[in-house]
Amino acid sequence: MSTAPTKPAAPREAALASLYGRLNWRILPFLLICYLFACLDRLNIGFAKLQMQSDLGLSDAVYGLGAGIFFLGYVLFEIPSNLLLPKIGARRTIARILVLWGLTSAAMMFVRDVPTFYGLRFLLGVFEAGFAPGMIFYLTYWYGEARMARAIAIVMTAGPLSGVVGGPLSGWAMTAFHGTLGLAGWQWMFLIEGLPCVVLGVLAWFVLADRPDTARWLSPEERAMLQTQVHAPAHTGHQSFASVAADPRIYLMAAAYFCVICGIYAVNFWLPSILKADGVTDTMRIGLYSMIPYLAAVIGMVIVGRSSDRRGERRWHSALPALAGGVSLAIATMAGGNLVASLLFMTIATLMMWAAYTVFWAIPSEYLKGDVAAGGIALINTIGLLGGFLSPTIIGFATSATGSLHAGLYVMVALLVIGAGLLMAIRVPRSHASPRNASSDAFATANQP
Repeated sequence: MSTAPTKPAAPREAALASLYGRLNWRILPFLLICYLFACLDRLNIGFAKLQMQSDLGLSDAVYGLGAGIFFLGYVLFEIPSNLLLPKIGARRTIARILVLWGLTSAAMMFVRDVPTFYGLRFLLGVFEAGFAPGMIFYLTYWYGEARMARAIAIVMTAGPLSGVVGGPLSGWAMTAFHGTLGLAGWQWMFLIEGLPCVVLGVLAWFVLADRPDTARWLSPEERAMLQTQVHAPAHTGHQSFASVAADPRIYLMAAAYFCVICGIYAVNFWLPSILKADGVTDTMRIGLYSMIPYLAAVIGMVIVGRSSDRRGERRWHSALPALAGGVSLAIATMAGGNLVASLLFMTIATLMMWAAYTVFWAIPSEYLKGDVAAGGIALINTIGLLGGFLSPTIIGFATSATGSLHAGLYVMVALLVIGAGLLMAIRVPRSHASPRNASSDAFATANQP
Protein backbone atom coordinates (compact mmCIF):
# COMPACT_ATOMS: atom_id res chain seq x y z
CA MET A 1 0.00 0.00 0.00
CA SER A 2 2.93 2.31 0.61
CA THR A 3 3.77 2.33 -3.09
CA ALA A 4 0.28 3.14 -4.31
CA PRO A 5 0.53 6.94 -3.95
CA THR A 6 3.72 7.03 -6.03
CA LYS A 7 2.20 5.46 -9.14
CA PRO A 8 0.56 8.66 -10.45
CA ALA A 9 3.82 10.54 -9.86
CA ALA A 10 5.79 8.58 -12.44
CA PRO A 11 3.70 9.58 -15.46
CA ARG A 12 3.47 13.13 -14.16
CA GLU A 13 7.26 13.40 -13.79
CA ALA A 14 7.70 11.97 -17.26
CA ALA A 15 5.27 14.51 -18.67
CA LEU A 16 7.02 17.30 -16.78
CA ALA A 17 10.42 16.21 -18.06
CA SER A 18 9.08 16.09 -21.60
CA LEU A 19 7.52 19.54 -21.23
CA TYR A 20 10.73 21.11 -19.93
CA GLY A 21 12.76 19.37 -22.60
CA ARG A 22 10.61 21.15 -25.20
CA LEU A 23 10.64 24.38 -23.21
CA ASN A 24 14.45 24.35 -22.92
CA TRP A 25 14.87 24.18 -26.68
CA ARG A 26 12.16 26.78 -27.26
CA ILE A 27 13.52 29.49 -24.94
CA LEU A 28 17.10 28.97 -23.78
CA PRO A 29 19.04 28.84 -27.10
CA PHE A 30 17.34 32.03 -28.26
CA LEU A 31 18.12 33.87 -25.02
CA LEU A 32 21.70 32.54 -25.08
CA ILE A 33 22.23 33.97 -28.57
CA CYS A 34 20.68 37.30 -27.54
CA TYR A 35 22.87 37.55 -24.46
CA LEU A 36 25.96 36.56 -26.42
CA PHE A 37 25.38 39.52 -28.76
CA ALA A 38 24.76 41.75 -25.74
CA CYS A 39 28.18 40.88 -24.36
CA LEU A 40 29.75 41.11 -27.82
CA ASP A 41 28.33 44.56 -28.54
CA ARG A 42 29.63 45.98 -25.28
CA LEU A 43 33.12 44.44 -25.66
CA ASN A 44 33.91 44.79 -29.37
CA ILE A 45 35.16 48.30 -28.64
CA GLY A 46 38.36 46.60 -27.48
CA PHE A 47 38.99 45.32 -31.00
CA ALA A 48 37.82 48.52 -32.67
CA LYS A 49 40.52 50.35 -30.69
CA LEU A 50 43.21 48.59 -32.74
CA GLN A 51 42.19 50.63 -35.78
CA MET A 52 39.84 53.44 -34.78
CA GLN A 53 42.22 54.94 -32.21
CA SER A 54 44.72 55.90 -34.91
CA ASP A 55 42.01 56.72 -37.46
CA LEU A 56 40.27 59.17 -35.12
CA GLY A 57 43.24 60.28 -33.03
CA LEU A 58 41.80 59.06 -29.73
CA SER A 59 44.07 58.94 -26.68
CA ASP A 60 44.12 55.97 -24.33
CA ALA A 61 42.38 58.12 -21.72
CA VAL A 62 39.57 58.99 -24.14
CA TYR A 63 39.21 55.35 -25.16
CA GLY A 64 39.14 54.14 -21.55
CA LEU A 65 36.47 56.65 -20.56
CA GLY A 66 34.41 55.87 -23.66
CA ALA A 67 34.63 52.12 -23.01
CA GLY A 68 33.52 52.58 -19.42
CA ILE A 69 30.83 55.21 -19.94
CA PHE A 70 28.60 52.41 -21.24
CA PHE A 71 28.10 51.31 -17.64
CA LEU A 72 26.91 54.73 -16.47
CA GLY A 73 23.98 54.53 -18.86
CA TYR A 74 23.40 50.91 -17.92
CA VAL A 75 23.37 51.53 -14.16
CA LEU A 76 21.14 54.63 -14.40
CA PHE A 77 18.41 52.90 -16.40
CA GLU A 78 18.61 49.29 -15.17
CA ILE A 79 15.97 49.58 -12.45
CA PRO A 80 13.48 51.69 -14.49
CA SER A 81 13.71 49.17 -17.32
CA ASN A 82 12.97 46.29 -14.97
CA LEU A 83 10.04 48.10 -13.37
CA LEU A 84 8.56 48.62 -16.83
CA LEU A 85 8.84 44.97 -17.88
CA PRO A 86 5.87 43.56 -15.86
CA LYS A 87 3.68 46.45 -17.05
CA ILE A 88 4.20 46.10 -20.80
CA GLY A 89 5.30 42.46 -20.99
CA ALA A 90 8.56 40.64 -21.52
CA ARG A 91 8.14 40.25 -25.27
CA ARG A 92 7.81 43.99 -25.91
CA THR A 93 10.60 44.82 -23.47
CA ILE A 94 13.13 42.34 -24.84
CA ALA A 95 12.27 43.21 -28.45
CA ARG A 96 12.61 46.94 -27.72
CA ILE A 97 15.98 46.47 -26.01
CA LEU A 98 17.40 44.29 -28.80
CA VAL A 99 16.34 46.61 -31.63
CA LEU A 100 17.52 49.84 -29.96
CA TRP A 101 20.87 48.53 -28.81
CA GLY A 102 21.47 46.84 -32.18
CA LEU A 103 20.87 50.10 -34.04
CA THR A 104 23.07 52.01 -31.59
CA SER A 105 25.88 49.48 -31.83
CA ALA A 106 25.76 49.59 -35.63
CA ALA A 107 25.72 53.41 -35.47
CA MET A 108 29.17 53.27 -33.83
CA MET A 109 30.48 53.01 -37.40
CA PHE A 110 29.67 56.73 -37.79
CA VAL A 111 31.88 57.88 -34.90
CA ARG A 112 34.08 60.75 -36.08
CA ASP A 113 34.94 62.63 -32.89
CA VAL A 114 35.14 62.27 -29.11
CA PRO A 115 31.64 63.63 -28.23
CA THR A 116 29.99 61.20 -30.67
CA PHE A 117 32.09 58.37 -29.27
CA TYR A 118 31.03 59.16 -25.70
CA GLY A 119 27.40 59.76 -26.65
CA LEU A 120 26.89 56.50 -28.53
CA ARG A 121 28.64 54.44 -25.85
CA PHE A 122 26.39 56.02 -23.21
CA LEU A 123 23.27 55.36 -25.30
CA LEU A 124 24.36 51.77 -25.83
CA GLY A 125 24.31 51.34 -22.04
CA VAL A 126 20.93 53.08 -21.76
CA PHE A 127 19.30 50.88 -24.38
CA GLU A 128 20.82 47.62 -23.15
CA ALA A 129 19.97 48.42 -19.51
CA GLY A 130 17.77 45.83 -17.92
CA PHE A 131 18.31 43.09 -20.47
CA ALA A 132 20.20 40.62 -18.25
CA PRO A 133 18.05 41.09 -15.11
CA GLY A 134 14.94 41.28 -17.28
CA MET A 135 15.89 38.01 -18.93
CA ILE A 136 16.30 36.37 -15.52
CA PHE A 137 12.97 37.77 -14.35
CA TYR A 138 11.37 36.43 -17.54
CA LEU A 139 12.66 32.94 -16.81
CA THR A 140 10.96 32.98 -13.41
CA TYR A 141 7.66 32.77 -15.29
CA TRP A 142 8.72 29.42 -16.73
CA TYR A 143 11.15 27.75 -14.32
CA GLY A 144 10.65 26.87 -10.68
CA GLU A 145 13.41 26.85 -8.11
CA ALA A 146 14.40 23.26 -8.89
CA ARG A 147 15.13 24.05 -12.56
CA MET A 148 15.91 27.76 -12.58
CA ALA A 149 19.64 27.33 -11.90
CA ARG A 150 20.21 25.03 -14.84
CA ALA A 151 18.33 27.40 -17.14
CA ILE A 152 20.33 30.45 -16.05
CA ALA A 153 23.60 28.50 -16.15
CA ILE A 154 23.09 27.84 -19.85
CA VAL A 155 22.32 31.48 -20.64
CA MET A 156 25.11 32.96 -18.47
CA THR A 157 27.87 31.07 -20.29
CA ALA A 158 27.28 33.63 -23.05
CA GLY A 159 29.58 35.97 -21.07
CA PRO A 160 32.88 34.17 -21.65
CA LEU A 161 31.56 32.59 -24.85
CA SER A 162 31.30 36.10 -26.30
CA GLY A 163 35.05 36.29 -25.90
CA VAL A 164 35.51 32.95 -27.62
CA VAL A 165 33.30 33.94 -30.55
CA GLY A 166 33.97 37.66 -30.53
CA GLY A 167 37.73 37.54 -30.92
CA PRO A 168 37.87 35.61 -34.20
CA LEU A 169 34.68 37.27 -35.51
CA SER A 170 35.89 40.80 -34.81
CA GLY A 171 39.35 40.06 -36.15
CA TRP A 172 37.89 38.57 -39.33
CA ALA A 173 35.47 41.46 -39.92
CA MET A 174 38.15 44.09 -39.39
CA THR A 175 40.59 42.28 -41.69
CA ALA A 176 38.37 40.94 -44.47
CA PHE A 177 36.28 44.08 -45.02
CA HIS A 178 38.89 46.77 -44.41
CA GLY A 179 38.63 49.30 -47.23
CA THR A 180 35.44 47.83 -48.72
CA LEU A 181 33.14 50.64 -49.94
CA GLY A 182 35.58 53.10 -48.46
CA LEU A 183 34.91 51.98 -44.89
CA ALA A 184 37.51 50.97 -42.32
CA GLY A 185 37.54 47.48 -40.85
CA TRP A 186 36.33 48.71 -37.44
CA GLN A 187 33.31 50.32 -39.10
CA TRP A 188 32.35 47.07 -40.77
CA MET A 189 32.80 45.23 -37.47
CA PHE A 190 30.27 47.45 -35.68
CA LEU A 191 27.81 47.04 -38.55
CA ILE A 192 28.21 43.25 -38.83
CA GLU A 193 27.91 42.69 -35.08
CA GLY A 194 25.18 45.27 -34.44
CA LEU A 195 22.54 44.57 -37.08
CA PRO A 196 21.91 40.92 -36.02
CA CYS A 197 20.51 42.30 -32.75
CA VAL A 198 17.84 44.14 -34.71
CA VAL A 199 16.89 40.86 -36.40
CA LEU A 200 16.84 39.12 -33.01
CA GLY A 201 14.55 41.87 -31.70
CA VAL A 202 12.06 41.20 -34.48
CA LEU A 203 12.32 37.44 -33.87
CA ALA A 204 11.72 37.97 -30.14
CA TRP A 205 8.26 39.31 -30.96
CA PHE A 206 7.35 36.01 -32.62
CA VAL A 207 9.44 33.50 -30.62
CA LEU A 208 8.71 34.61 -27.07
CA ALA A 209 5.45 34.58 -25.14
CA ASP A 210 5.01 36.95 -22.21
CA ARG A 211 3.92 34.18 -19.84
CA PRO A 212 2.94 30.52 -20.02
CA ASP A 213 -0.74 31.47 -20.04
CA THR A 214 -0.25 33.39 -23.31
CA ALA A 215 1.85 30.69 -25.03
CA ARG A 216 -0.27 29.24 -27.81
CA TRP A 217 2.10 26.29 -28.19
CA LEU A 218 1.20 25.05 -24.70
CA SER A 219 -1.91 23.04 -23.93
CA PRO A 220 -4.12 24.03 -20.96
CA GLU A 221 -2.78 21.00 -19.07
CA GLU A 222 0.82 22.07 -19.71
CA ARG A 223 0.12 25.61 -18.56
CA ALA A 224 -1.38 24.29 -15.35
CA MET A 225 1.62 22.03 -14.88
CA LEU A 226 4.01 24.96 -15.21
CA GLN A 227 1.99 26.99 -12.74
CA THR A 228 2.56 24.35 -10.08
CA GLN A 229 6.31 24.57 -10.73
CA VAL A 230 6.85 28.32 -10.63
CA HIS A 231 4.70 29.15 -7.62
CA ALA A 232 6.95 27.82 -4.88
CA PRO A 233 6.58 28.95 -1.26
CA ALA A 234 8.55 32.11 -0.53
CA HIS A 235 11.51 32.03 1.82
CA THR A 236 11.83 34.46 4.68
CA GLY A 237 14.77 36.73 5.53
CA HIS A 238 14.80 40.53 5.44
CA GLN A 239 11.27 41.82 5.62
CA SER A 240 11.71 44.96 3.50
CA PHE A 241 14.08 46.56 1.03
CA ALA A 242 14.82 49.25 3.63
CA SER A 243 16.27 46.61 5.95
CA VAL A 244 18.31 45.20 3.07
CA ALA A 245 19.67 48.65 2.19
CA ALA A 246 20.66 49.19 5.83
CA ASP A 247 22.54 45.87 6.08
CA PRO A 248 26.36 46.34 6.09
CA ARG A 249 26.83 42.83 4.65
CA ILE A 250 25.14 43.96 1.43
CA TYR A 251 27.75 46.67 0.92
CA LEU A 252 30.56 44.28 1.80
CA MET A 253 29.30 41.92 -0.90
CA ALA A 254 28.94 44.83 -3.35
CA ALA A 255 32.49 46.01 -2.65
CA ALA A 256 33.87 42.51 -3.24
CA TYR A 257 31.86 42.18 -6.44
CA PHE A 258 33.10 45.60 -7.59
CA CYS A 259 36.72 44.43 -7.26
CA VAL A 260 36.11 41.23 -9.25
CA ILE A 261 34.24 43.16 -11.96
CA CYS A 262 37.16 45.60 -12.28
CA GLY A 263 39.48 42.69 -13.05
CA ILE A 264 37.09 41.06 -15.52
CA TYR A 265 36.53 44.22 -17.52
CA ALA A 266 40.22 45.09 -17.51
CA VAL A 267 40.71 41.93 -19.57
CA ASN A 268 37.53 42.41 -21.60
CA PHE A 269 38.42 45.90 -22.79
CA TRP A 270 42.21 45.75 -22.94
CA LEU A 271 43.13 42.19 -23.95
CA PRO A 272 43.55 43.06 -27.66
CA SER A 273 45.83 45.97 -26.72
CA ILE A 274 47.81 43.73 -24.36
CA LEU A 275 48.33 41.18 -27.13
CA LYS A 276 49.40 43.94 -29.50
CA ALA A 277 51.88 45.21 -26.93
CA ASP A 278 53.23 41.65 -26.69
CA GLY A 279 54.18 41.81 -30.34
CA VAL A 280 51.11 40.43 -32.17
CA THR A 281 50.48 42.87 -35.00
CA ASP A 282 48.09 40.91 -37.21
CA THR A 283 44.47 41.70 -36.28
CA MET A 284 43.23 38.22 -37.16
CA ARG A 285 45.90 36.60 -34.96
CA ILE A 286 44.92 38.91 -32.11
CA GLY A 287 41.33 37.73 -32.51
CA LEU A 288 42.35 34.07 -32.43
CA TYR A 289 44.69 34.45 -29.45
CA SER A 290 42.09 36.40 -27.49
CA MET A 291 39.63 33.50 -27.55
CA ILE A 292 41.98 31.29 -25.50
CA PRO A 293 41.43 32.98 -22.09
CA TYR A 294 37.64 32.98 -22.54
CA LEU A 295 37.51 29.35 -23.57
CA ALA A 296 39.42 28.51 -20.39
CA ALA A 297 36.99 30.68 -18.41
CA VAL A 298 33.98 28.66 -19.60
CA ILE A 299 35.66 25.47 -18.37
CA GLY A 300 36.73 27.10 -15.11
CA MET A 301 33.21 28.33 -14.33
CA VAL A 302 31.88 24.78 -14.57
CA ILE A 303 34.68 23.08 -12.60
CA VAL A 304 34.89 25.58 -9.72
CA GLY A 305 31.10 25.90 -9.52
CA ARG A 306 30.65 22.14 -9.25
CA SER A 307 33.40 21.91 -6.63
CA SER A 308 31.70 24.60 -4.56
CA ASP A 309 28.38 22.82 -4.95
CA ARG A 310 29.73 19.44 -3.85
CA ARG A 311 31.41 20.88 -0.76
CA GLY A 312 28.69 23.37 0.13
CA GLU A 313 31.42 26.02 0.51
CA ARG A 314 31.35 29.51 -0.98
CA ARG A 315 33.90 31.93 0.52
CA TRP A 316 37.05 29.97 -0.26
CA HIS A 317 35.76 29.03 -3.71
CA SER A 318 35.33 32.71 -4.58
CA ALA A 319 38.16 34.32 -2.57
CA LEU A 320 40.95 31.99 -3.66
CA PRO A 321 40.16 32.29 -7.40
CA ALA A 322 40.02 36.10 -7.00
CA LEU A 323 43.44 36.05 -5.31
CA ALA A 324 44.84 33.66 -7.93
CA GLY A 325 43.42 35.91 -10.63
CA GLY A 326 45.22 38.91 -9.16
CA VAL A 327 48.53 37.08 -8.83
CA SER A 328 48.26 35.70 -12.37
CA LEU A 329 47.41 39.13 -13.77
CA ALA A 330 50.49 40.55 -12.02
CA ILE A 331 52.71 37.85 -13.55
CA ALA A 332 51.16 38.39 -16.98
CA THR A 333 51.87 42.12 -16.67
CA MET A 334 55.48 41.52 -15.65
CA ALA A 335 55.87 39.11 -18.57
CA GLY A 336 54.79 41.80 -21.03
CA GLY A 337 56.66 41.38 -24.29
CA ASN A 338 56.88 37.61 -23.90
CA LEU A 339 53.79 36.45 -25.75
CA VAL A 340 53.75 32.85 -24.48
CA ALA A 341 54.18 33.72 -20.80
CA SER A 342 51.88 36.74 -20.97
CA LEU A 343 49.08 34.83 -22.70
CA LEU A 344 49.46 31.82 -20.38
CA PHE A 345 49.08 33.85 -17.20
CA MET A 346 46.42 36.10 -18.73
CA THR A 347 44.47 32.91 -19.47
CA ILE A 348 44.83 31.73 -15.87
CA ALA A 349 43.82 35.18 -14.60
CA THR A 350 40.71 35.26 -16.80
CA LEU A 351 39.71 31.72 -15.78
CA MET A 352 40.08 32.53 -12.07
CA MET A 353 38.23 35.84 -12.22
CA TRP A 354 35.22 34.29 -13.97
CA ALA A 355 35.26 31.40 -11.48
CA ALA A 356 35.23 33.88 -8.59
CA TYR A 357 32.35 35.75 -10.26
CA THR A 358 30.33 32.54 -10.66
CA VAL A 359 30.60 31.37 -7.06
CA PHE A 360 30.25 34.88 -5.65
CA TRP A 361 26.57 35.01 -6.55
CA ALA A 362 25.91 32.01 -4.31
CA ILE A 363 26.65 34.19 -1.28
CA PRO A 364 23.86 36.79 -1.65
CA SER A 365 21.50 34.09 -2.91
CA GLU A 366 22.02 32.21 0.36
CA TYR A 367 21.69 35.32 2.47
CA LEU A 368 18.72 37.02 0.79
CA LYS A 369 15.40 35.23 0.43
CA GLY A 370 11.90 36.15 -0.62
CA ASP A 371 10.74 39.22 -2.55
CA VAL A 372 13.38 41.49 -1.01
CA ALA A 373 16.11 39.39 -2.63
CA ALA A 374 15.45 41.06 -5.99
CA GLY A 375 16.09 44.51 -4.54
CA GLY A 376 19.15 43.42 -2.59
CA ILE A 377 20.71 41.63 -5.55
CA ALA A 378 19.95 44.61 -7.82
CA LEU A 379 21.67 46.90 -5.30
CA ILE A 380 24.76 44.67 -5.20
CA ASN A 381 24.81 44.46 -8.99
CA THR A 382 24.38 48.20 -9.50
CA ILE A 383 27.26 49.07 -7.17
CA GLY A 384 29.45 46.30 -8.56
CA LEU A 385 28.91 47.27 -12.20
CA LEU A 386 30.46 50.66 -11.51
CA GLY A 387 33.67 48.65 -11.74
CA GLY A 388 32.91 48.24 -15.43
CA PHE A 389 33.12 52.03 -15.73
CA LEU A 390 36.10 52.69 -13.48
CA SER A 391 38.29 49.80 -14.63
CA PRO A 392 38.85 50.84 -18.28
CA THR A 393 38.87 54.52 -17.24
CA ILE A 394 41.66 53.97 -14.71
CA ILE A 395 43.72 51.93 -17.15
CA GLY A 396 43.16 54.47 -19.92
CA PHE A 397 44.31 57.45 -17.87
CA ALA A 398 47.24 55.52 -16.38
CA THR A 399 48.33 54.41 -19.86
CA SER A 400 48.15 57.97 -21.20
CA ALA A 401 50.14 59.25 -18.22
CA THR A 402 52.85 56.58 -18.24
CA GLY A 403 52.88 55.36 -21.83
CA SER A 404 52.40 51.78 -20.66
CA LEU A 405 49.52 49.48 -19.75
CA HIS A 406 51.42 48.21 -16.71
CA ALA A 407 50.47 50.92 -14.22
CA GLY A 408 46.73 50.50 -14.80
CA LEU A 409 46.94 46.71 -14.74
CA TYR A 410 48.75 46.78 -11.41
CA VAL A 411 45.85 48.82 -10.00
CA MET A 412 43.55 45.99 -11.11
CA VAL A 413 45.87 43.47 -9.43
CA ALA A 414 45.56 45.41 -6.16
CA LEU A 415 41.77 45.53 -6.47
CA LEU A 416 41.57 41.77 -7.02
CA VAL A 417 43.69 41.13 -3.92
CA ILE A 418 41.47 43.50 -1.93
CA GLY A 419 38.42 41.74 -3.36
CA ALA A 420 39.75 38.38 -2.19
CA GLY A 421 40.10 39.78 1.32
CA LEU A 422 36.58 41.20 1.24
CA LEU A 423 35.17 37.88 0.06
CA MET A 424 36.85 36.13 2.98
CA ALA A 425 35.34 38.70 5.35
CA ILE A 426 31.77 37.90 4.28
CA ARG A 427 30.16 35.61 6.82
CA VAL A 428 26.58 34.54 6.20
CA PRO A 429 24.71 33.55 9.38
CA ARG A 430 23.97 29.83 9.39
CA SER A 431 20.26 30.52 9.82
CA HIS A 432 20.25 32.08 6.36
CA ALA A 433 22.34 29.52 4.52
CA SER A 434 21.24 26.52 2.54
CA PRO A 435 24.63 25.27 1.31
CA ARG A 436 23.57 22.38 -0.81
CA ASN A 437 21.37 24.48 -3.09
CA ALA A 438 23.05 27.84 -3.12
CA SER A 439 25.75 27.31 -5.70
CA SER A 440 23.25 26.60 -8.37
CA ASP A 441 21.19 29.58 -7.25
CA ALA A 442 24.19 31.72 -8.13
CA PHE A 443 23.24 31.58 -11.77
CA ALA A 444 19.58 32.09 -10.99
CA THR A 445 20.18 35.40 -9.22
CA ALA A 446 23.17 36.92 -11.01
CA ASN A 447 22.47 40.02 -13.13
CA GLN A 448 25.58 40.30 -15.31
CA PRO A 449 28.84 42.25 -15.85
